[in-house]
Amino acid sequence: MSVISSAKQPPVICLMGPTASGKTALAMALHDALPCDIISVDSALIYRDMNIGTAKPTPDELSKYPHRLINLRDAAQSYSAADFCQDALAEIAKIRANNRIPLLVGGTMMYFKSLIEGISPLPAANSDIREKIEIEAAEQGWEVMHQQLTDIDPISAERIHPNDPQRLTRALEVFRLTGNTLTQLTQIKGDKLDGDVLQFAITPKERSTLHSRIELRYQQMIAQGFEQEVIKLKNRDDLHENLPSIRCVGYRQMWQYLNGENDHKEMVFRGVCATRQLAKRQLTWLRNWPELQWLTTDDETNLSQVLAAVGKC
Repeated sequence: MSVISSAKQPPVICLMGPTASGKTALAMALHDALPCDIISVDSALIYRDMNIGTAKPTPDELSKYPHRLINLRDAAQSYSAADFCQDALAEIAKIRANNRIPLLVGGTMMYFKSLIEGISPLPAANSDIREKIEIEAAEQGWEVMHQQLTDIDPISAERIHPNDPQRLTRALEVFRLTGNTLTQLTQIKGDKLDGDVLQFAITPKERSTLHSRIELRYQQMIAQGFEQEVIKLKNRDDLHENLPSIRCVGYRQMWQYLNGENDHKEMVFRGVCATRQLAKRQLTWLRNWPELQWLTTDDETNLSQVLAAVGKC
């Protein structure tokens, strides 16, 4: 008997959690138990040829448990939260049209937040405008650029430090492109999820357990050939350390090691520390998340708890 009533659209299941908390394993169990299709909510899994360091499901796993919204971009390309929302809403509509349940799984909290609450209609980056802003800053200094922002958008200027050129450039760019301030545009929300949305977060009871899982997984990545994966990326002429793809946790540390900036032991240490810091940020997001049901890593009741929630929709 189907758990979905034909009288209403299927619910959306959101399965969040810090890295190495067991999201993928639970998603696969849910795929076995429910008529659902998995959508990745992960800003690293979107990149092709970045498989080991992102803990991307294996080809065998993807054959049995297909994931949508992975391998979307080359490592030289960008992908924003707005891009994700547009793609995810389209996939959700397709899945629901087949009377199946969209199962969104991942740890990129900004993607989840943007999808659930709606994202502001900000313009895409414009290289010409950015170049002009950077030239002005080189000639006049970022303090002067910050004063420009204070004059047009004092609320954003209060949030953005004069020594934060990336965010400062973006705020000025938005105004020059649209004639509206960043503050004005962020108050407008675009399309977002509708219908029943079930939100779950999974994490171990003890932080020490999560730390151990992170270290073990990082060591497994090294054993699986993570260094060789990054060497192939590094051998390309169009990739560099400041790209979003190479800034992904683990990749930056391996890249720096390959540059000779530290030894292998230090690279592993820094990679594990950076991953733990990522997990800490993810948990900080989740602790302030409304309408969230918590699950415990490796708890045998996790599957039944999610199934029970779906059954009530």
